[in-house]
Amino acid sequence: MSALSRRSLLRAGAVGATAAVTGSLIEAAPALAARADIGVSVFAFPLGAVTLLPGPFSANAGRIQSYLSFIDADRLLHTFRLNVGLSSSAAACGGWESPTTELRGHSMGHVLSGLAQAYASTGTAAFKTKGDYLVAQLAICQGRAATAGYNTGYLSAYPESFIDRVEARQSVWAPYYTLHKIMAGLLDMHLLAGNAQALTVLTAMAGWVKFRNDRLTQTQRQNMLDTEFGGMNEVLTNLYQLTGNAAHLTTAQYFDHAEIFDPLANNTDALNNYHANTQIPKAVGAIREYHATGTTRYRDIARNFWDIVVGHHIYANGGNSNGEYFHAPDRIASELSDTTTESCNTYNMLKLSRQLFFTDPTRAAYMEFYEKALYNHLLGAQDPNSSHGFHSYYTPLRSGGIKTYSNDYNNFTCCHGTGMETHTKLNDSIYFYGTDTLYVNLFAASQLNWADKSVTVRQDTTFPETSSSRLTITGTATFTMRVRVPSWASGATIRVNNVAQSGVVPGSYAAINRTWANGDVVDISLPMALTRESTPDSASTQAVKYGPILLAGAYGTNNLSGLPTLNPATLQATSTPLQFTGTASTGQVTLLPFYKMHGQRYSVYWNIAASLPPLVAHYQFNETSGTTVSDASGNGKTATVTSPASWVAGRSGNAINLSGSSQYVTLPSGILSGAGACSVAVWVRLDTVANWARLFDFGSGTTANMFFVPRSGSNTARFAITSSGAGGEQRIDAPALTAGAWIHVAVTIGANTGILYLNGAEAARNTAMTLTPGSLGATNQNWVGRSQYSGDPYLDGAVDSLRLYSRVLTAAEVSNLFSTGQ
Repeated sequence: MSALSRRSLLRAGAVGATAAVTGSLIEAAPALAARADIGVSVFAFPLGAVTLLPGPFSANAGRIQSYLSFIDADRLLHTFRLNVGLSSSAAACGGWESPTTELRGHSMGHVLSGLAQAYASTGTAAFKTKGDYLVAQLAICQGRAATAGYNTGYLSAYPESFIDRVEARQSVWAPYYTLHKIMAGLLDMHLLAGNAQALTVLTAMAGWVKFRNDRLTQTQRQNMLDTEFGGMNEVLTNLYQLTGNAAHLTTAQYFDHAEIFDPLANNTDALNNYHANTQIPKAVGAIREYHATGTTRYRDIARNFWDIVVGHHIYANGGNSNGEYFHAPDRIASELSDTTTESCNTYNMLKLSRQLFFTDPTRAAYMEFYEKALYNHLLGAQDPNSSHGFHSYYTPLRSGGIKTYSNDYNNFTCCHGTGMETHTKLNDSIYFYGTDTLYVNLFAASQLNWADKSVTVRQDTTFPETSSSRLTITGTATFTMRVRVPSWASGATIRVNNVAQSGVVPGSYAAINRTWANGDVVDISLPMALTRESTPDSASTQAVKYGPILLAGAYGTNNLSGLPTLNPATLQATSTPLQFTGTASTGQVTLLPFYKMHGQRYSVYWNIAASLPPLVAHYQFNETSGTTVSDASGNGKTATVTSPASWVAGRSGNAINLSGSSQYVTLPSGILSGAGACSVAVWVRLDTVANWARLFDFGSGTTANMFFVPRSGSNTARFAITSSGAGGEQRIDAPALTAGAWIHVAVTIGANTGILYLNGAEAARNTAMTLTPGSLGATNQNWVGRSQYSGDPYLDGAVDSLRLYSRVLTAAEVSNLFSTGQ
């Protein structure tokens, strides 16, 4: 049977049945799932419905498919067989799969998933044949569990005593992590390759997991979760959705890690010093548990985790972690090394992004991040010079870094494993669908066969080397096409049969609702421009991007000892797409797309002199609800409201009303970083005057901050700034504020002088104020209504028209703000 006819068979069986029921779980399946997902309105197409056309996606897919064809199944089975007393003449694998490595066996799961995905995508029978053989041999090993002295259902390449060590809180390298990979691979072989035996083996494994955990107390189970366990909650929830067996959900929830989930449920970033890829799969499991149960706490945990990581822990390539760990939020420039951005982390963040988009397709930001991380990290983590698609573990982001890769049999790191999965499912997120809706998420050469609508959609593009794409419809159907308009594509246009469409807004999806006719053409133009992305902890440490594509300086064998200084005014496009030249402190340098940077050293980040606009941000607080506050300056410095607040009549328009209990506003990290002068002007009407309640407090903790309190412990209003804690504060004291009336507060700092104005008139000054916002370094806790000191009260009152400047306002300007009510 040809590959095309096999794809057609998969498509007919899946789109018309299973995928329509549980599209966020099932890509293609032999049977209906027992349970539909809760809270999901968008679904993935089966892998077989989307064919990759020539381009970077198909090239990467081809290389990893070659590796899956090459790898020896019996070498992978070697330690599984030995573990249950079976003989094996195969050569042992090396690296993390060596017979003495405690994580041995994890790659089996990745290979099963890769084979299943390759088969579902291409219809090539050899992938299924190899996967079926592996499943059959694993079933034999599982059947010998009792003979080997193990409990029924146990299946692994290491002895069951490893689990004893987890339960006893003894040192052992993540046995449940390995079991999760095997279980996920078996599930994929069942769902994507129609292997019934895989479900039997998986169900027995799930029964064994329940048996082991039923015997433990809740405290013992929570203690056990301190050892990395991968996505056990995810795969068991997926099994519950497939079978309807509630025992699998019970077992999944045994892996709800309270130490991680509780802060996330409260939208608290407590990730500092936690192993990054241990935590991300827990969040993926949480969103699947929401889809299975409808419990909104699970949804909030997953959503908050995504917001925290993407908002405060992401490098310019979309990856996260340094040395595999999360660090303090908004530390990027200070966390550049050879061990940044582990590939597994991004693999799992993309899984999470998909699930969250299925849950809330109004947030285009999920797929915006997906594009950023896929193109700038994972696409370039595979070595194009390897016919077997060797993969990077870390992607170094220090200047002078160089990518290194896996090999055929002596590597098998976790990222070697997820690389097999990433590049066999590059077609899984180009298109999604909802009720009579097609989502076009990514601009990649591909063809979608939408069986339910009897149409095909062919996307012809060489993106990102060109900034356009063309969609051609074959067939006739009525549906809404929603095309993602990236936030980087200012001036984007969409034309249907050469007729311009309205509603093309960057950072959203443009909706085209029509009855599509055979031969209709949609032309998408996505203008790209050179931009720079500053790190939150250093405004002068910047990465250069062209549209969404991260650029890196090519340095050959030059192992740089520090960040080069780049003059951005010298950047010039060359005749090669996406390639630029410029002048740096190291001399002339060529900048290439980072995903094409292989075999040489590079610099992703540069020293670039930072400059702030005179008016940095202006928050009018004219919203009426929600958790975001827009920036009227036009600089895009959107603020966030923590805990629901109310809006009331303000000094002008509306104002935000803070209750004095847990409500505050967070401004963007580093909002005044690097400023050698500044002014802050704001209206406030206090309901209660409490000692040390902050009107504003910008800083990174109690050591470095600048704040204004309406009343200090000395019964004065006070502005203070310090870079060395309370003992180093430089202060301005004035009469304390009173409650019940609108008061205009303004502070200016510059030229060693700080001036505090109340209601347009100077109230006090300090002519020995040598500190400025630039003295504070990166400020990642910039708050209105909250103190850096946890014991201080929150502000009780209304706040209106907050303005931040990177210059000193004159006395006349401050007076004018007061007299005009601005």
